[in-house]
Amino acid sequence: MCVQNKTVVSDAIKGANLNCFTSVFQRYDIPVLYNFRAEDMRWTRYQPEAPMSVLDRIYPKGIHIPDYFPAKNIVHLPTVKCHMYTTTTGAMKNAFGGLLSKHRHYTHTWIHETLVDLLAIQKEIHPGIFAVMDGTTVGNGPGPRTMEPVVKNVILASADQVAIDAVAARLMGFEPLSIRYIRLAHERGLGVGDPREIEIVGDDVSGESWGFEVGHNFHRFLAWMAWYGPTKFLQKLVCRTPLVAIPILISKINHDYTHWPFKERYIYEDWRANTPWGQIFQQYQQQGHLAP
Repeated sequence: MCVQNKTVVSDAIKGANLNCFTSVFQRYDIPVLYNFRAEDMRWTRYQPEAPMSVLDRIYPKGIHIPDYFPAKNIVHLPTVKCHMYTTTTGAMKNAFGGLLSKHRHYTHTWIHETLVDLLAIQKEIHPGIFAVMDGTTVGNGPGPRTMEPVVKNVILASADQVAIDAVAARLMGFEPLSIRYIRLAHERGLGVGDPREIEIVGDDVSGESWGFEVGHNFHRFLAWMAWYGPTKFLQKLVCRTPLVAIPILISKINHDYTHWPFKERYIYEDWRANTPWGQIFQQYQQQGHLAP
């Protein structure tokens, strides 16, 4: 079963079509549910057994999760890339969209602690947790959207969500324990974040360090202003009232009508035409009768 989520700036159904997920679901007869459709699942209040670092304060009316998830195994399918809020993003942040509602942007000021709280909840509700992380083409730069695709031909897999994120961070050139969410999860015993304690089975990647940098862009500057900068005292007014439509519109204009048509589209077309993985993706599009 595939469970999809949406954000305030993305369309899950359009994304599944453009990323060729839909044809894969159809070919392998994989049912799809959406955590934002009441007919598929409902958001119910959950009281974690583990102490929460921030979620109970961010959501004083209670932490709510989809009622479909408890007692089910989960397989996360993240990609290897940088992220403007968390330096890197992977298995731990993959739960962000599944376990928190569309109001999850409330947590951005405390995003590292939030990811650790979510991992603690996952360990309570899921009998098994596994992650397969796609590093065939990886993302360098201010992710998750405005990135430079780099072919690295790597696939990672682990039942330890902290360890897989730590190894991905090390591959990208970051010190894992310098990344707050990895260090906090390691210190809480939710997984292993110290590369010296992680056994890697498969290719020898001890010499890998790709030298990635998160970098800067206009969206990252606005995010810093909203969540960490001198104007963060306005975040409740802007992000928890109808005024939230303003930053959503700014983000849409910035990404969909500026970055995509003038820059990112050409990066994507070059990747699609001139890399082995892009050419395979092109085959998926043609076989699924999907427009690029």
